[in-house]
Amino acid sequence: QVQVVESGAGLAQPGGSLRLSCAASGSIFSIGHMGWYRQAPGKQRELVATISNGSMKVYGDSVKGRFTISRDNAKNTADLQMNSLKPEDTAVYHCNAFIITTGRASVSVWGQGTQVTVSS
Repeated sequence: QVQVVESGAGLAQPGGSLRLSCAASGSIFSIGHMGWYRQAPGKQRELVATISNGSMKVYGDSVKGRFTISRDNAKNTADLQMNSLKPEDTAVYHCNAFIITTGRASVSVWGQGTQVTVSS
């Protein structure tokens, strides 16, 4: 069994900052990509940022220059630093990890999501 758990939900004012964390745990042999996606009410889930195990990063157009993704391979964690927040960043943020289990199965694991609200 493997899982990912997000933390760092919160309320921020426009222009403010929040930091989200994602931790993968369980029978992990290795982790490939880790990433953050978000879904606002009435909208499709969209890419926020992903990072490979070699630290190659991809960002969604709407967050480039404002958000930064990082990971700690030793701790199986991926963080998302969000700066210059806008009301349109309000959404449920989900962590995703592509995990190779100790049984050598490949699984794409999603977290339950964490709410980010940007409002004055």
